[in-house]
Parts: sequence; C-alpha cells; structure tokens
Amino acid sequence: MTDRTLTVTELNSCVKALLEADGLLADIYVKGEISNFTNHYKTGHFYFSLKDDGGVLDAVMFKGYNSRLKFTPENGMKVIAHGRISAYVKSGKYQLYCDDMQPDGVGALYIAFEQLKAKLEAEGLFAASHKKPIPRYPGRIGIVTSATGAAIRDMINVSSRRFPLSELVLFPCLVQGDGAAAQIRSGVRFFNNYDVDVIIIGRGGGSIEDLWAFNDEALAREIYASEKPVISAVGHEIDFSISDFVADLRAPTPSAAAELALPDSTEVKKKLQNLGNHFYTLLLSQLANRKDRLESLRKKPCLVSYQNYIDEKRLAVDELSKVIDRSADRILERKRLLLSNAAGHLEALNPLSVISRGYSAVFDGSGKLIRSVKQLSVGENIGFQACDGRVSATVVQIDSFDNERKS
Repeated sequence: MTDRTLTVTELNSCVKALLEADGLLADIYVKGEISNFTNHYKTGHFYFSLKDDGGVLDAVMFKGYNSRLKFTPENGMKVIAHGRISAYVKSGKYQLYCDDMQPDGVGALYIAFEQLKAKLEAEGLFAASHKKPIPRYPGRIGIVTSATGAAIRDMINVSSRRFPLSELVLFPCLVQGDGAAAQIRSGVRFFNNYDVDVIIIGRGGGSIEDLWAFNDEALAREIYASEKPVISAVGHEIDFSISDFVADLRAPTPSAAAELALPDSTEVKKKLQNLGNHFYTLLLSQLANRKDRLESLRKKPCLVSYQNYIDEKRLAVDELSKVIDRSADRILERKRLLLSNAAGHLEALNPLSVISRGYSAVFDGSGKLIRSVKQLSVGENIGFQACDGRVSATVVQIDSFDNERKS
C-alpha cells in the first residue's frame, strides 16, 4: 500500500477531470450511426450509441437540447453529433454529452418533414374522405398571409380580374421565422369564427427554412379541425408543405389559389347568357303550346254556340230519364212477381188456411199443440181452435187407432 492508493470513485473522478480539461474533447463533433436509441418516457432525455466499423461510443442528449431538433433520431440513422466528452463517475464509463445533432448527408429539415408527413398520414389527416368541397361562388374569402408580401398582391390582382364580386379579408401574419406558425394558426381560428366561405393560407417561394412554418404539426391539426374549407398555397409549384397535404385543396402558388377559389366571371356570364337563351326558348315553346290549346278550346261547340250545346245536353238528359223510368218499371214488375210468389208460399204454409177447410187444432191446458192422443189423459182440460173461435172441453174417453188395429 502506498499513499497513491485511490478509491474507485476517486479514480473515476480523476479520469472525468482529465477528460473535461482536454480542450479538444470539450468541443467535438463525432460522426457515426445511431444504435440502441431510447427516448426516456419520464425525463424526455435521449440515450443512444454512436458506432462505426471499429467502435461504439455511448451518448446522452438531455431534453433541453433535443427539444430543439428538427427531426427525431432513429436507429440506423447516420448523424454528426456535437458535444463534449466526459465520464460518469458512478459507472466509470466515458460518453458523449450531446447538445446538437445533424443528419449526415441529408438535411435535418428534410428528415423532420418526412417523419411528420408519415406520422400525420398514418393518423388519417390526409384522407380524401375528410376533405371539404370548395364553394363554387364564394362571397367572402379569408386570406392568412403577410400584408406586405407578393402573395397578397397577386391574389388581389387575380380576384379583381377573375371575380370582383367576391370580398377578400386579410389576416396579416408572419410567414417565416419564430412565431410564424403560431400566427398562421391564429388566422385559421379567426376565420372559423368569421363569415367567410373559404380560407387561403400561403406565401411566395423560398428555401425550406423559409417555408418551414407551414410544416408545423400544430398548424396541420388546426387545418384538419377547421370547419371552413382551407386552400394551401405555399411557395412555387415544386414546393410541398405539410399544410398542402392536410388542406382541403392544394394550390401550387398563391395566384393559383385565387384562380381555384374564384370562378371566372367571363365564363359565369356566358353560362348565364346560355341559360337565359335556353329559358327564353322554353318560354316561347310553352306560349305556343298554350296558344294552340286555347285555339282548340275556342272551337269547341260549347263555346261556339252554347245554347245549342245546352239544348243537346237537355235532350240527352230527357232520353236518359226515359231510360231510367223504363228500367225502374221493369225492376218493380219483377219484384211484384217475386212478392206474389212468396205470398202464395206463405199462404200455403199458414195453419189457419188448413183450419178454414174444416179442420181444428187441439191444445192442452198449457196451450201446447196436441199432436197425438198419447199426450192426453182422461179428465184433462183441452181446447179446440177453429177458424172462427176456440172451444174448451174435458177429455172423457181416449180411443187410440193403434188399439183398434191391434184388436
């Protein structure tokens, strides 16, 4: 044992101090491929490794730094990382403390653009089924752009030439730099609470950095949630932004946006003139048809000589009346014959008719008709019903025809 004996912690602290004292290692760029990438869900820090064919270097990028990145690192991505080399005393491992990162070979903004595009497309923000139709004849158009840029002047010129009846309402805002995306979002929200038929957002051409405000994720979601249809007109024909994909209609330039939003007044006038001519032709045809029909009606007998017409109808009514009377007489005669036949049948079945020919009906004391002597007994009171009255009697003797035949 010597006085130079160190604890593990002391040794690791010494190594840390040596690394941090080296000016080269305090401000260094390291190129490599990302592996073992982890976005810590609690802290937001990035933990990863940089590797090449010959070695691996651990690295960490704290949330305060990685929040400024324009893209999200991924495994397999080749990057150039900037930072300082230091050691973590507790583990004894040295690592890169990264404070900035750029893609190696492909711009960070381009990667961020492609990542956001893929994310929003997967969520359905670009779906055609969600896109709203642009009104054919907008009365008022809301425009979100710079008040001093060429875009607003171009749209005013197109509007005055193409369809001057529409009113343009400007929401002036920044279109590049810090705060531009937030101001554009405010413009979209403003016009959703204002009486406009369609919203145009956009600006003239520029670099990808100049147009970056229109690649803002929050702006994309604001456009998607808009109740008013939105036309995106950012840059030139070759420029595409996230706003273009999520908007209801993409215009290659601000001037083209005005062309798409507004009808051509010359064409509208031609269509109105054609419709007017068509309606005029239809009207003349209808008038001619009505005139022919009136002429035909005018020649009808009831209008040429109404008295003769009335006399003819009166004779027809008299003739019909006679026909009805004859038909009624025939029907009544048939009914009389039917009634007479029915009365004859009823008379033949009438018991009083039988009695009137010398017969009588016998009833017991309760008024029940006697059909057989077996229903009677000696001493029983009975009644005889003749055609002109009734006689009461008492049974003295009963002689049965059956007894006589038996004897």
